[in-house]
Amino acid sequence: MSNKILDVQNLTAGYGKQAIIENINTNVSDQQIVVIVGPNGAGKSTLLKSVFGLNNRMDGDITFHGQSIFTAKTSELVPMGISAVPQSHNVFPTLTVEENLDVGTFAAPPQDKKATKSKILDLFPDLKDKLGQQAGELSGGQRQMVAVGRALMSEPKLILLDEPTAGLSPAYLEVIFDLLLQVRDSGVAILMVEQNAKQALRIADYAYVLVNGKNAYEGTGAKLLQDDEVRKSFLGGGAPQ
Repeated sequence: MSNKILDVQNLTAGYGKQAIIENINTNVSDQQIVVIVGPNGAGKSTLLKSVFGLNNRMDGDITFHGQSIFTAKTSELVPMGISAVPQSHNVFPTLTVEENLDVGTFAAPPQDKKATKSKILDLFPDLKDKLGQQAGELSGGQRQMVAVGRALMSEPKLILLDEPTAGLSPAYLEVIFDLLLQVRDSGVAILMVEQNAKQALRIADYAYVLVNGKNAYEGTGAKLLQDDEVRKSFLGGGAPQ
């Protein structure tokens, strides 16, 4: 069994004094893809933002490699080994692809920037001939590659992804999921919120279903795909494929 690197324990969090999620428990082990799914308004993105220090953590604890980050600021998390890719506005459109990647080194410079960039371009070969092109000129799928590549430039142990396939064509959706498997296999754990639940569960090592801000179901991706209640309530019903 791989080592647990992120442990969210009985977390209550939200905005201002309003709690959106309550008593949430989630964990991610080394080199795992963990997916958070559930209906709109379930608190999925709130959970992700809580881990990255972007809202009000009210109760519980969050530990990373055994160290509490419950009171840590976002600026402290990247040097610790956590990077994040937001759902929207996740590239600098007027900067080139290479400049976007370089931005990812500012908070936590890699040991060897050139080698790290080369490794990322091997993961995302579509970007190799576009390094001098402005990111705003790329397709949605290519921009997502830039955003994930930038997050990887700080050599994180964990990346947080908020709806990485939002707005992408069906063809690019499969490409991005395949690339995320490669990212995991390169040694980086992933905690991901995703609306394309069926596809996300197919690549998930483990998954959580949130409903009304609380844990409702959890298990391996394969187990949840086979669960009649999960399938009927959240996956559009029908037999698993």
